Order: sequence, then C-alpha cells, then structure tokens
Amino acid sequence: MEFSLQSSRLWEEVVEQTKLAKEKGIDPLLWALQVSSSLGTSGIALPSTELAHVLVNYICWDNNIPILWKFLDKALMMKIIPPLLVIALLSQRVIPSRRSHPAAYRLYLELLKRHAFALKCQINGLDYQEVMESIDATLHLSEIFGLQTTEPAILVVEFIFSIVWQLLDASLDDEGLLELTEEKVSRWAIKPQEMEIDGHDMYDEKNIAYCERLQNFNTTMAIEIIGQFLQNKATSRILYLAQRNMSSHWVSFIQSLQLLGANSAALKNSKVLTSEALQELASDSRIFLSRECKTSSRQKFHAVMAFGSLASSVSLCPGASRSDLWLPLDMVLEDAMDGYLVNTTSAVEIITGLTKTLQAINGTNWHDTFLGLWIASLRLVQRERDPIEGPMPRLDTRLCMLLSIMTLVVADLIEEEEGAPTDETEYGSTNHWKEMKFPRKRRADLVSSLQVLGDYQGLLAPPKFVVSAANQAAAKAMLFVSGINVGSAYFECVNIKDMPFSCSGNLRHLIIEACIARNLLDTSAYYWPGYVNGRINQLPYSVPAQAPGWSSFMKGAPLTSVMINALVSSPASSLAELEKIFEIAVNGSEDEKISAATILCGASLIRGWNIQEYTVKFITRLMSPPVPADFTGSDSHLIDYAPMLNVLIVGIASVDCVQIFSLHGLVPQLACSLMPICEVFGSCVPNLSWTLPSGEEISPHAVFSNAFALLLKLWRFNHPPIEHGVGDVPTVGSQLTPEYLLLVRNSHLLSSENTHKDRNKRRLSEVASSSSPEPVFLDSFPKLKVWYRQHQRCIAATLSGLVHGTTVHQTVDRLLNMMFRKINKGSQSITSVTSGSSSSSGAGIEDNSLKPELPAWDILEAVPYVVDAALTACAHGKLSPRELATGLKDLADFLPASLATIVSYFSAEVSRCVWKPVVMNGMDWPSPAANLSNVEEHIKKILAATGVDVPRLSAGGSSPATLPLPLAAFVSLTITYKIDKTSERFLNLAGPALESLAADCPWPCMPIVASLWTQKAKRWFDFLVFSASRTVFLHNSDAIVQLLKSCFTATLGLNIAPISSNGGVGALLGHGFGSHFCGGLSPVAPGILYLRVYRSIRDIVFITEEVVSLLMHSVREIACSGLPKQKLDKLKRSKNGMKYGQVSLAAAMTRVKLAASLAASLVWLSGGHGLVQSLIKETLPSWFISVHRSDRDQGSGLVAMLGGYALAYFIVLCGAFAWGVDSSSSASKRRPKILGSHMEFLASALDGKISLGCDGATWHAYVSGFVSLMVGCTPNWVLEVDVDVLRRLSKGLRQWNEEELALALLGIGGVGTMGAAAELIIEHFDS
Repeated sequence: MEFSLQSSRLWEEVVEQTKLAKEKGIDPLLWALQVSSSLGTSGIALPSTELAHVLVNYICWDNNIPILWKFLDKALMMKIIPPLLVIALLSQRVIPSRRSHPAAYRLYLELLKRHAFALKCQINGLDYQEVMESIDATLHLSEIFGLQTTEPAILVVEFIFSIVWQLLDASLDDEGLLELTEEKVSRWAIKPQEMEIDGHDMYDEKNIAYCERLQNFNTTMAIEIIGQFLQNKATSRILYLAQRNMSSHWVSFIQSLQLLGANSAALKNSKVLTSEALQELASDSRIFLSRECKTSSRQKFHAVMAFGSLASSVSLCPGASRSDLWLPLDMVLEDAMDGYLVNTTSAVEIITGLTKTLQAINGTNWHDTFLGLWIASLRLVQRERDPIEGPMPRLDTRLCMLLSIMTLVVADLIEEEEGAPTDETEYGSTNHWKEMKFPRKRRADLVSSLQVLGDYQGLLAPPKFVVSAANQAAAKAMLFVSGINVGSAYFECVNIKDMPFSCSGNLRHLIIEACIARNLLDTSAYYWPGYVNGRINQLPYSVPAQAPGWSSFMKGAPLTSVMINALVSSPASSLAELEKIFEIAVNGSEDEKISAATILCGASLIRGWNIQEYTVKFITRLMSPPVPADFTGSDSHLIDYAPMLNVLIVGIASVDCVQIFSLHGLVPQLACSLMPICEVFGSCVPNLSWTLPSGEEISPHAVFSNAFALLLKLWRFNHPPIEHGVGDVPTVGSQLTPEYLLLVRNSHLLSSENTHKDRNKRRLSEVASSSSPEPVFLDSFPKLKVWYRQHQRCIAATLSGLVHGTTVHQTVDRLLNMMFRKINKGSQSITSVTSGSSSSSGAGIEDNSLKPELPAWDILEAVPYVVDAALTACAHGKLSPRELATGLKDLADFLPASLATIVSYFSAEVSRCVWKPVVMNGMDWPSPAANLSNVEEHIKKILAATGVDVPRLSAGGSSPATLPLPLAAFVSLTITYKIDKTSERFLNLAGPALESLAADCPWPCMPIVASLWTQKAKRWFDFLVFSASRTVFLHNSDAIVQLLKSCFTATLGLNIAPISSNGGVGALLGHGFGSHFCGGLSPVAPGILYLRVYRSIRDIVFITEEVVSLLMHSVREIACSGLPKQKLDKLKRSKNGMKYGQVSLAAAMTRVKLAASLAASLVWLSGGHGLVQSLIKETLPSWFISVHRSDRDQGSGLVAMLGGYALAYFIVLCGAFAWGVDSSSSASKRRPKILGSHMEFLASALDGKISLGCDGATWHAYVSGFVSLMVGCTPNWVLEVDVDVLRRLSKGLRQWNEEELALALLGIGGVGTMGAAAELIIEHFDS
C-alpha cells in the first residue's frame, strides 16, 4: 500500500512537471531529459508503461495542444515510454475522436508511421513481456481474437492486426462504406461513446472547410498506411500469420479491405497507392512466401518444388511425357484390375484422395489434373483393348473405371469446390444430380481439359465392342446440333452402320455423355470445334411405332420375352428407366420380379456407364428384401424370394461384375446381404424346389452354393488369417475377413457431418441403411460363424475331433458312400481307411443310392473329414487317382459349395508338407509332358524384359514331373469341370486358390499345373502361362529385386541412352500381356509383372530397403548419364550447382522426381500403411545413420544433393499416399504419430543428438527438401507436429542459413509457433 502511494505521488509530480514545462514553453528535449532523470532517481525502469498511460491520459483531451504532442514525441525518441503501448493507448482515444480532433488523428498517424514498423528494437527490451501484456489489457486482444496466451510475440501479431483493422474500419466509416460490410458495425472503438461537441481548444480547426480538408487528408493517409503495412517485409509477414491462425477474423478483414479498395474515393487523392494496388494486396494469399530472400533456401525450395504443370514439366526434359506426373495413378488403376482381390474401399474414394495428393504435390492446376485423370484412364483401356481369355477382369472393368468411376471422381472434386447442398432428397430420385447454380474454376477446367483431350486421337480409338456405342454418341450429338430432336427410341430401331452420314465416334464421345448424365457438362459440349463431323437436314429413317426397347417399355409396353431380351441386351439410358425396373422387382409378380432382376444384371450393369452406380445400388438393395407386412411364416421371408435372389446372385457372379461392385465400394454391403442368404438357405433341408421361367429347377442347395461361392470371392478365404504383417499395422490381405467386411459396412452407416459432405460416402451410407439401418455382426449368423471357425482351424492345424457315432461322423460316412459307392460294393469300405486325424470306420450304408437330404451347413461341416479320408485312401493305394477325382467331383456336383471347403483343406495340407509327391506320368495322374516345354519357352519370353533367369523345369528333360498329393488331387478335380457359364462361378473360386496353392509349392509346380490346364482350356493358354510366369518371383527374392530394378530402368529409360531415351509410364506398364502381337506372346512390361506378383510375396518388409537402394542407384545413373562430364566438373566445383547447365540439371531433377514417384508407388501398393510406417520409422532412419560407400564418380556432390531431394520427394509421396494431404480420410488419424516420430528424428539429428553416417550434402538436401515439400504441399501435416519439435527444426535450419525455410515452417505451424515465427520475421526482415 505504501509503495502504491509513493508511485501515485511520483506520477502526480511528473504531471506537475509536465504542466509547468508546458506553461513555460520549455524545450521538449529538455523536458524529456528532466523526466528521465527524475524517474531514474526514483528507481523507475525505462521505458515505463506507467508513464505512457500518464502522458496519454494527460493529453487526451484536456491538454490536446501541439507542445504536449512534441513532449510525447521526444519521450518516444528518448525511449522513456514504449512506442507500441503508446500507439495502443492513442488508438483507443484518438481514433474514436478523429472527427472532432482531426489534428490529433493526423499526429497519431505520423507517430504510427514512425514507430509501428520499427519492431526489432522493441522486442529486444527487458520490458517486452510487460509492454505486450499492457497492450493486451488496453486493446483486449486475447478476448477479441480468442487466443488465450501471454506469449508476447503472439500479442505482437494481434497488435499489428488490430491496428491495421482499426485503421481500415475507421476509413470505411469515414467514406460511408462501413454499413456495406457484413457486420455493418466495427468491432473496434472507432466512434465516440458520447456525443461529440466541438471544443473551444481547437487551435487552427475553427475553420470548417479546413477541418474537412484535414479529415479527408487523414483518411487518405490512413489508407496509405494500411497499404504500407501490407507491403512492408516484416508487417506483411506478420499479417500472414494472422491470416493462417485467425482465419475467421481474416475473412472479415479481407472482405472489408476489398470493399475499401473497390469503392474508396479518398484513394483517388493518393499519390503512393492506387485502388488497383490495394485490391491486389487484398487478394494476395501468398504474402508470406512471395518476397525476395537473401539466403539460398529460396533456390533450393524451387529446386524441389518447381516441377510445375504438365506443360512446363515436360518442357524441361525432352524425355519426359505428360503422363509421367501421374505415374502413381496409372499404377493404381492397373492394380485395381487384378481380379484375385477385391477392394473394400470404393475406387472413387481411393482415386479422389490420390488425385488431390498428386495435384497438391505436383503443383498442377485443375485443368492439367483433370487431363491427367482422363489420359491415365484412357491408357488403362488401351492397355488391354484386345484382352486375352481367362478368368480375369476384362475390358468391361476397364471401361467402368474410365466412364463411371472417373466421372464420379470428377463430380466429387467439383462438388468439393462448389459446396453443393447436402440436404438431398432420398438418394435415387429422378433429379439425382442437382443443378449447380454457381459454376467455379474446377468446372471450367474440366471443360477445357475435355476440349484438349480431343487432340489425343491415339488414346481415344474405341475397342471393337464399344465402337457402336461411340458411334451412337457421336450421332446423337450430330442430330442435336442439326436441330433434330430424337429420343433413344430412334437408336433402338436404327443401326448406326445403316445411316447415310458419317458418325465415327471415339471414347471422348462416351466420356462426354457420361459427364452430361452426371450434370458435369451440358449439351453445349456438342458445339465444341471438331466434336461432330457436320450436320444433316432430316432423319434418314423414321422411328417405328412400336419396337421392343427401353422407350416402349417406359410407354407401358409389357415385359414379354422379346421385351426382356431387348432390355437385357441394351443398357438403360436414364435413372428413370432403372427406377421403373426396380419398382417391378419390388412390387411385381413372381415372374416379373425374376425378369426385372435379370434385366438389372444385364447390359445396364456391364455397359450402363452413365447410370452404373444406380444399377449396382438397386441390385444390392434387392439382395436384402424387406420382410413383407403380411408375412406370418416361421421360416425366413428370404425363402419366398429364392428365385429372384438366385437370378441376382448368378447374374453378378462373373469376375467383371464382382470387380464392378468392388470399384463402386459395395463389396462390404454385398457381403452383408449374402450372409443372411447363406445362413437361411444353408439351413434348409433340400426337400423343396423352385422352377424358374426358363424351366430350370433350383433347390436350396443351389441357392446356397451360388451365394456362398460369391461370398467367398470377397475375401482371401483360402489364405492364413495372419499374413505378412508390418509393424503394428495389419496388411490389407489379413484384414479381408468376414468380420472386417461387416466392420467396413457398419462404418458406412455413420451419419456424421463429415460423411454427408462427401457424395461418395453419402451414396454408400444410403445403400447400407436401406438394407439394415442397424450394425450387423458375424454373431448374427451362427451357422456361418461355425463354418468360418472350422475353416480357420483347418488352415491352422491338422484335423481332429471327429467322434464315432456323432451326427458329423454319420454324415461323413454317408458322403463317402455316396462318392465311392461302386468301390464300397466290391471291396473294403473307403471309410475304414482314414488318416490319423480321422477315426471314421464302419461298413457304411450299402445299396443306398440316394443323396443325403441334409442342410448344406451340416454337409460342409463333414466335408474336411470326407476329403481327408479320401486323400488318405488314395495315399494308401485304396483309391486310384481317377477314382479320387471322380469322387470329389461327385461331392462338388452334389453341393457345389463344398468346393470351398475342399479348397481350404487342400491349401492347408500342402502348406504342412506331410504328403509325398506323386508322379504326373499320364497313367495314374494326368501328364503335363505334352506342352510343358512349350510353357517353359513362353515363360522365358514373357520375362525377357526383366533379365530374370527362368529355372529349368526339369534337369536334362529326364526327371519326371511331380506334384504334392493334395495339389495333384486338386488340379485333377478342377480339370474335370467344363469351361461354361455354369461352372465359371465355381472355377473363379477354385482358380485363384489353385494358383496360390501351386505357387507356394516348390518350382516347377505351377508350370506343371498350367501345362495340365492348357491341355483342357487351350484358349486360356496365354493367361495360364502368364500366371505360371509370376511364380518365378515367389521362389527367389533375388528375382524380385531384379524385377524392381527393371521397373526403375524401364521407367527412367536408363537401359538405352540418356535423357532422350523413351521411358515413363509407357515403358513401365507397356501394353499389358497377350498373344495379340506379332509372333505370339510378347515380353510383359515389368510394372505389370510386379503388380500381379507383389500380393503373393510373403516377406514384404525387405521391399522398402531394396526400393531405397534402387532409388539412390537410379539417382547416380541419372546424374552421370544425364549431364556431360564438363558440366559435372563445373557443378562439382561451383558453390551453387544451379549456376551451370540449368537445362540439364532441370531435366535431371525431373527424372529424379519420376524415380521417387515410382519408388513411392511401389512401396505404397506393396504394403499399404504398414509398409509406409516401417519405411519412415525404421528403414529411413537406419539408412541415414549407416555409413555408405562414397561415390567416387564425377559429380558426386551433385549425386549427393539429388539423392537428398529424391528421398525427400519419395518420403513425402509415401506419406501422402498413405494418409492423404488433408484430414478427410480415416487413415489420416495415423499420421500424427508416425510423422511426429520422423520429425523428432530430424530435429534430434539437427540438435547433434544423433550421429549420421550419410553424406552431409544428402542430409542437408533431404531435410530442406522434406520441409519445403511439407510447407508447400502438405501444410496440414505441420499442424500435427509438436511445437517444440518445429522450433528445434527451425533453429537447425537457421544454422544452415535457411532463414526463409525456417520462417515458412514456423509460419504454418499453428498458434503454437506463431510467436516464434513473428520474432524470426522481426529479427530477419525488420531493417
């Protein structure tokens, strides 16, 4: 209390001293010296915040005279009061009273110009913290901006922002513009709290005209100072920090600034700032990183970032092509064509995320991005325009990707920008793609990309079976621009070939139609130059009154057999047509339901690209029919739907159809719909049947088997439940279980805000909730769960637990007698000869030719023991191989679903290696000798481009071909099947399992299996030989390394000549595989081989080390082959390698980026999130710590630098592929932990806590490149890193003279680093 009284008396004395100096007219400098001396004597530290308050309060407004303002100015010059606090105090007092005291406002503006930009000396003072806290208390900054912090540098940012904003609002108010802002009032005190009355103390302001001129001059000056704040190197960057961390406030501020720039009258009087210049400053979103920099970091930043758009990137390097930037996309699209594994995630989601990643990291505009999407998907189609035959996805799946999935991706990207309303009516309504009222940049870029796409005629040539559809699309456009309006009925009746005018269409015409159908374009596209060949005056043919087709159906024509065939063979052209068919499938008669289901599974599913997403949705909904309101039966209501369900299941069982459902993300829901069907029909005794309109009779066993076979295709049921795991993240393969499928499906039910901002997620959510609005779990299907647990036990351990006299034991006996009844009649029963795992014995059921009338689940429970007994009998010579195969085929014919259990049993037994091999001699077992050597030669030809040696199939050609007994039995069983549509759905189940089984066996088991199968299915020869060739890599890790090396060599064109050589995506993926080239099978491109091999590699972890090694080797090759020796010498000797050979170095950087892009794609595709995590947390730190052999080649300094940049780009791409560049995906939740660990490693190494073994130039280039890419491409990542780590990284970068990069890192690090960024800005830029 005593101290407070003393302080109070001291300030009273200062006021009296000031009053006396004013009256005597003492020189302001003398007054300042006297005050400073008296305060020093009293022990008051200077500058003094209390004195600032005292002086401002004394002046405003009782002593508002010129000499006191001079006293205040001298006090500031003598540093006895803190300038920033004085400015804050004056802004609270002067700005609201600027009209009644215009001279004071003028003086305030002068002080602002003099002191607000000199920040460095003020933040280095001992009272820095106290001053900023006092400013906060004065202006209520923490309260207004909502940042509860006492960090002084953050308060500096808030202070600068507030001062500029106060000037802005005051200027708007002075010009009568404030009411035009959204808030209409200012959040700052810019108007007096009480009524102003002109004071008698206005020395020269009594003249009203003079006051008005001064007020106008003040307004102009205030606006000029705003411009100065936005242009000054330090304050503009500080304002950028406000933009980054106070975005909601910044939006209001920038809108007001744009309003002032567009409408200010005072700006016309300014000689230093124009309206246009102010508007440009208001729209500059790159203030922070757009200024010149004195350090070398800017050049290095550009070295990593400046790959530019497609056009500019290509211009740098003659060997590059437009598609090279999108190599990861090409690989992902091709990978999706692998029919051996369906995906639980929608291709729309995957490609949308990948597109945003590549667009951000490549720095391309949306025109180039859309063009890249179209080119990549067109390449996908052209790669297999004449596909080989076999149980694999064909052209239909590729066209689905181009014309359906890709347009949905584009729609999602455009909706993301346009912010389309999400309160849609029920999904599936006729107006399904709402009109976008506010077209924006992405939509315009889509149009321009499709216009440019017309120049790529080589990619647009349609495959044979879509020529008619392309020509029809072209004819439709020609008729439209000719003013002739015809409906789809005309094209249903008239053959395009018969038209007298040319209607040569291509794939672009189909793309345009798909975009128009989804409201991405309108019919103005028909008028684009060159889109149609001309015009006609009249129709060459009139439309018949009635013709079977969609048009007549929509007019009310009945579903006759002719009409059904017409609708099955031609796709629906609109959603309304599909909805009508769906309505019939739901409410029609039994026969109509079957017909409607048949139609939906016809051409509308396969080739209805414009409405395909609705076709798969309607089919999925029909798979889960609701319980009728009048249903009273004790059995499941699904039994009444058996005929329709069977038609649907059979209709979508082909490889292409399953892949189409997979691409649309409906596999989890499809599995959820199939499980109750399997549960119900698998529990039925087969004593009832249904007759289809075709006359075919089906039983519960048939419905169950079809559903069960389709369900098992949706996960790798024949593989062990735990596969090659990486770190603490399971691989994709091990996640594909029934439980996981249901988990994904249940996640679609989530109705959070984020879900409904995404059109694709809304679509999946609607489909899931339409079948069951509640989560579904495996416990809901007890029979299926029992089978699944038995299946897992069968794979994990030998059979056991069969007890004599039990129901299962009796079923085993009955099935064995059914399978081998002829043998049992003539000799000892097969059931008495069993393996050690089975205790079955007894005479069996003699003379009983009837098949067991048992539910399918009961039969499946017994099948493992049945097959075990049969295989054991064959091993003991009690059964001949032919009898074994025949018996197994009888079992599979009796219950086709038993093939699944047979597959799992054989897969497990082969892996146990307890069965002796059998000789495939053509007597006991079928012989492959007829074409084994032919298969060998073709395998060598396929692998010719990789440099991998193919092991001889037999030493000297004399060793007999052998197979393990279970594999021999399995292949003998499969070759008993006919190659027809009925068997196809079961062969599609057994085929991948057979290949996987043979691939796991010693070489040359798979070539032997392929040889046996090619004798049966000659038209599948190419497919089978290619499948056999893949197994070469599964038995030799060196072969995999060689294959990876071939991928790099082909992509970079390093095997022919330097930069001018061909490479890129075309060399990596080639033209697929097949015999449609001259001379039969051609060498398959290494990328295709790897994409078809990697899923079977058990030890996938070693891939990361090999990829890193190959990437660094490629960098050396690029550096040494891409630059002449003389330039390498100059680069090595110069301080900055960018000074010499800019074109060559730019070309080398482009190829380095391509190599890193390939490396990231290989790692991500091979092991997903788990492998990326292993790479970043383990492989890469170990690489940096290890000592590497120094490169003695010329230009090793350049090699080291390029190597660091390559690793930076590689790691950022890997992370972006795995987690995305934003936080929209669920995978992004894993990012903070892994990224934080890596950033801690970088910071610790920069701190000197970790000793590195790599080249210093490599480390420098990596850190600067990695941080540059994060700052420029993935700023959201920086926000997830610990603030302390960011500060340490920034400190390390500054030690490397990388101030600009250090500043950029802190600048986007969020509020936690905003203070450090502000201090660095002031230290570095405040002159």
